[in-house]
Amino acid sequence: MVNRRQWLIASGAVLGATSLMGVQKVMGKELGHMSPISFKVPANVVDSHCHIFNPVKFPYSSKRRYTPASATGEDLRKFHAAIQARFTVCVQPSVYGTDNACLLDALKQLGPDARGVAVIDKGFSGQQLDDLMGGGVVGVRINLEVGKDRNFNSAISRLEETVQTLDDRDLIIQIYAALPIIAELATRIQTQPHAVVIDHFGLAKSADGPEQEGMSSLIGLMQSRKVFVKLSGPYQISLLGPGYADTVAIGRTLVEGAPDQVIWGSDWPHTGGSERPANAKPTDVEAFRAEDEGRNFSLVKRWAPDSGLRYKLLVDNATKLFGFAAG
Repeated sequence: MVNRRQWLIASGAVLGATSLMGVQKVMGKELGHMSPISFKVPANVVDSHCHIFNPVKFPYSSKRRYTPASATGEDLRKFHAAIQARFTVCVQPSVYGTDNACLLDALKQLGPDARGVAVIDKGFSGQQLDDLMGGGVVGVRINLEVGKDRNFNSAISRLEETVQTLDDRDLIIQIYAALPIIAELATRIQTQPHAVVIDHFGLAKSADGPEQEGMSSLIGLMQSRKVFVKLSGPYQISLLGPGYADTVAIGRTLVEGAPDQVIWGSDWPHTGGSERPANAKPTDVEAFRAEDEGRNFSLVKRWAPDSGLRYKLLVDNATKLFGFAAG
């Protein structure tokens, strides 16, 4: 008798029209080479941005734009043990659309030291939202970048629909959008009722420096205590190679501008490392970036040279925001 995994592979339901060899290649996310961390890691570090991919148990959406390899909760545990992180916030990746089953399964496996950020649409019922919250979800994500949506009116609509759907539930709104869009949304972000988290440095361009257009709006939102910004995925804003030294000025500006409103995230397992050819199909498996986790984590010391600021960035701010018990 053919088991479920064999049927999924044979039918292409796991990763699309992928060969058995291709599926085997994506089973598990290896840690790889890791340089020593350049600072003393405090207890109770929160990794506020990571993703779980489990295509065998939870097939990807047919509408996905890419096909990542596998990175499970067990792989995540090994990574966090290596960098001495305790708490985690798992963010629903775009390949699962609004089906949050993989996220909820991961939160169940990871236990009370994990929280989740789901993806919803305006069709979600109150009961569906309550079920997500019961499963450890503390926020919902608006992702405007996976489709490179830079339309201001679209961004307004997504934010307003999300606020309306949440219907005053105590959930964070997480926004993944380009800095100009965030700046344009500033007034609306400020006046809506939810705490807001901005992904990946607000996608400020390292090459344009701290004075670039939109940075003052972002820091103003942070100083109002309405918005938190994730210092996560330095390759998202860097034009340099590994080491990402050009992120230091942006990182320090955010930390020093609003030290109580910054949180750190690894962006594990680092999607987007492959140059996808123009004729690539969504079913072509995309390898994760080969990142030196120790070197990336050590950037924290350059963004926040003072140990007190590092503690806020790595522990205190996110512990309060996401409701972790650090005792």
